[in-house]
Amino acid sequence: MTATDPALTALAQSWCALSLLHGKIEAHVERALQAKHGLSVREYSLLDVLNRQHDGEGGHLQMKQVADAVVLSQSATTRLVTRLEERGLLSRYLCPTDRRGIYTDVSTAGAALLAEARPTNDAALREALDEAAQNPELAPLVKAVETLRVPA
Repeated sequence: MTATDPALTALAQSWCALSLLHGKIEAHVERALQAKHGLSVREYSLLDVLNRQHDGEGGHLQMKQVADAVVLSQSATTRLVTRLEERGLLSRYLCPTDRRGIYTDVSTAGAALLAEARPTNDAALREALDEAAQNPELAPLVKAVETLRVPA
């Protein structure tokens, strides 16, 4: 294939459409979360991921797993955890069975803020998808997002 190959051009256009959809959604949700709850999309995502942890086997995520889940580097995730910990929304403690491991849990205040912000996040996501569905280039992607089921 060459750089002017129609298949590559179509692929690049599809990637641009996906990037555009992601950017529109993220910006819309970010504005709503910031305005109503003082949270960024990344902060909300981190609280959400950590809130889903449990005490059973494999229940606590390693920082790399958390970083992957919120689509950030490990160092950026650590900085984000530190900021939320300073705000009293998270706490860190040593793993009781492996002193090298550090667990991060959502505090009571963090869980309350997450619960308060969840309807805002969900409504903003729905609004962003509805708006994007009006664009013929983005409508198929919106449909794909709406029908996608991620395994638990």
